[in-house]
Amino acid sequence: MKSASPYVFVDNCLEVIEFYRNILDGLIQNVQESEDGKCLHAELEVGASIIHFSDTFGQTQQGDNVRISLEFDSEEEIRRVYQSLIVDGEITHELQDTPWGALHANLVDQFGIGWLLSYQT
Repeated sequence: MKSASPYVFVDNCLEVIEFYRNILDGLIQNVQESEDGKCLHAELEVGASIIHFSDTFGQTQQGDNVRISLEFDSEEEIRRVYQSLIVDGEITHELQDTPWGALHANLVDQFGIGWLLSYQT
């Protein structure tokens, strides 16, 4: 596995990430905005760690706005972990190829923990 890091979903993402950048003395990078100016994805580099951010797009509520993002080294590894985490869980987005060149899934496991799985193909 490449990495595990938090993924935070908030309204007004660009304002929020700037707030945390100031507090944590971090570096904002890889900002991707939608046509209407919402943040699809942004990263806050803090030391050797990355905190991922996105606007909610009305799909996330307070208390359900932090997930764990896992980046995988192989397709075999992501498929194995995906199959294990969906047992008695809820799939938000099935494991599938994405327009940004990754194999990606979004789910909540049997314990209520949210996961974003990604393997860059």
